[in-house]
Amino acid sequence: MLQFGKYVRSTEPGLHFKIPFGVEQVRKVPIQRQLKEEFGFRTVRAGVKSQYSTKPYAEEAAMLTGDLNAAMVEWVVQYRIVDPYKFLFQVRNVEKTFRDMSEAVMRRIVGDRTVNEVLTIGRAEVALQVQVELQNLCDQYDTGISVDQVVLQDVNPPDPVKPSFNAVNEAQQEKEKLINQAQSEYNREIPKASGEAEQTINEAEGYALDRVNRSQGDASLFNSLYGAYRLAPEVTRNRMYLETMTEVLPQVKSKTIVDDELRGLLPLLNLNPNQAAGQGGK
Repeated sequence: MLQFGKYVRSTEPGLHFKIPFGVEQVRKVPIQRQLKEEFGFRTVRAGVKSQYSTKPYAEEAAMLTGDLNAAMVEWVVQYRIVDPYKFLFQVRNVEKTFRDMSEAVMRRIVGDRTVNEVLTIGRAEVALQVQVELQNLCDQYDTGISVDQVVLQDVNPPDPVKPSFNAVNEAQQEKEKLINQAQSEYNREIPKASGEAEQTINEAEGYALDRVNRSQGDASLFNSLYGAYRLAPEVTRNRMYLETMTEVLPQVKSKTIVDDELRGLLPLLNLNPNQAAGQGGK
C-alpha cells in the first residue's frame, strides 16, 4: 500500500479498504503463485499441447561451452515472490534484473563445462548449480524472490553442426555398445574357464590323494602280512592260498578237482570238446 507515493504497509489477501482520491494506491503482487521466466523460447499458449512462438531467440540460447563448442540452451526459471516490499522497492526493474542474472549465471556455468556434459550427462547438475547461484544473487540484491526450480528445457548443438554432432554421438554409442558386449563376453567366459580349471585341479588333487592313500594302505597291509608271516609262516601261507583261491576260482569256467593219489589224469580231462559233444549226440 502506498500513501502519497510512499510505502506504508502490506496486507494479506482479502477484503481491505484504502483512502480514495489518489491518497492511497494499491500495488498487487502475486505472492501465492509460482511464476516463470523462459529463455531461448516463448510459450504462446499453455495446455495439454502447448504452442510456442516461432520467433527465434538465438541471442538468449546461443552459448559457448568450456571446450569452445557452441550449444543452443533453452531453460525455464520457476520462482515465487516471498517479500513484496523488496520485490517492488529494493531493485529498479526487478524482473529485467532477474532475467539478466539468470542468463549471466547460466552462461558462466555452461562456459565451465564441456559440450558433452551440457548436452547429456551434466544437464541436471547444471540446472541445480544455476538454481543455487541464482538464489544467492537474488538474496544479495534483496529482490524478494525465491527460486523454486531451474529446468533445462532443450539443449542442442547449432543447426549447422547437428549432422556432425549426431555422427559423433552415434560413433560413441557404437563404441560403448562394443565395450559392453566385450565386457559381457568376458564376464561369461572367464568365470566358466576359472570354474573348469578349478574343477580339474580338484579332480587331480583328489586322484593324487586317492593314490597316496591306496599306496599307504597297501604298504600297511604288506607290513601286517609280513609280521604275521614271521610269527606263523605255515598258517599265513595257507591263509594267503585260500584267500587267493577265493578270488580266482569264481572266475574259472571249468574246474577239475583230483585226488593226490590219482595215477591217471587223462581220462578225466576233456581234451577234445567237439568230439565229446558229437558222441554225446549219438
